[in-house]
Amino acid sequence: MFAATESNVQDRRRETLIGLLFMLMTVLLILPVLLILGTLVWKGGPAISFEFLFADPIDGMTAGGIFPALVGTIWLVAVALLVSVPLGVAAALYLSEFAPDNWFTRLINLAIINLAGVPSIVHALFGVGAFVIFFGFGTSILAASLTLAIMTLPLIIVATRESLQAVPLAFREACWNMGATRWQTIHRVVLPNAVSGILTGVILEVSRTSGETAPIMFTGAAFFLPFLPESVFDQTMALSLHLFVVSTQVPGVPEHLPYGVALVLIAMVLALNATSIGFRMYLRGKKKW
Repeated sequence: MFAATESNVQDRRRETLIGLLFMLMTVLLILPVLLILGTLVWKGGPAISFEFLFADPIDGMTAGGIFPALVGTIWLVAVALLVSVPLGVAAALYLSEFAPDNWFTRLINLAIINLAGVPSIVHALFGVGAFVIFFGFGTSILAASLTLAIMTLPLIIVATRESLQAVPLAFREACWNMGATRWQTIHRVVLPNAVSGILTGVILEVSRTSGETAPIMFTGAAFFLPFLPESVFDQTMALSLHLFVVSTQVPGVPEHLPYGVALVLIAMVLALNATSIGFRMYLRGKKKW
């Protein structure tokens, strides 16, 4: 049996210290999240009820429920996903599987990086000019969702491209050697093995679109609407804007009301994310590599 040398002891101490440092950093990251969730549950829990979830706001939004804002948020997120996911996946497929490495594709990659760094208020102004005025959609769910889709496209493109590139090249070569075309290879082999990574971008998009206020404030979200939207050309309330309004613009709001709205918004995002993560884990479990 070998005795540990002084160098071995020092290495183990160094590894222990590094492990403790990483654990401390992890705790420091998780602790604020737990404090925020705990505060929301403590102060917003008393507001949660059946009436709060399924009733309309009343008394100048100082009482009642949040049902129109809840439904409007689902509208905005769903339409934004329907627009951004196909466009983002198609763009990532072109960049990863078809595009040559030249100045044009490098310019596209640079544009994607720059688009990801544009502030949300700039996207809001773009949405007003492009979708509300130029295309004539007016202040509507469609204009707001298109603005959110443009804002979150980089998330979908980057996540999809990384997941496509993670599929081993040997899978493609095996298909090509069997006589499959490039599109058959992508459709039957590459995309099914990359779909779990694509869902990562979808999860990030759902989280961001649900909580954005500035892009929808100018393009489709309303201060107060006591009815539900019937089409994408209607205006709608949204949880993020409703939270801003009852927190800063409406006097006499009970203290628990804004916390209740925030708690419902966080719970909805967590539920959607949990569903996507569960589906992603199921798909990853079916991989053969």
